[in-house]
Amino acid sequence: MAHVRKTTHSRKTATRKKTSARRTTAARKSTKRSAPKRWSQRVTKQSDALDLKQGVFKLTSAKKIAASLKRSAEHSSRRKAGAYRSALSMLTFYINRAGKTLPQTQRSRLERAKVELKRAFGRE
Repeated sequence: MAHVRKTTHSRKTATRKKTSARRTTAARKSTKRSAPKRWSQRVTKQSDALDLKQGVFKLTSAKKIAASLKRSAEHSSRRKAGAYRSALSMLTFYINRAGKTLPQTQRSRLERAKVELKRAFGRE
């Protein structure tokens, strides 16, 4: 019986070590909470594409979305490409990353914003 107790005791110790290792990993992850959760969120906020106005893709009109993107693209000091290309890239990026979760009404509004963006930049 003494042999059985040693085995049980060593298993508990091994379990405790694994649990504590998991906790330290979880503790490390919780310290990074200030950073955006998803890479796409980080791209939208910190990339060199544009300085976007908050909530630009939630606006109610395709014309307002296009106008805001144009304004942001023309005034951004962080973009590397032309203003039109940067604005259209950010709009397309948002649509693609939202994927199937994007409601159809909002998707159609954003697709219309692409057309409005072309008009705003005189690229019809």
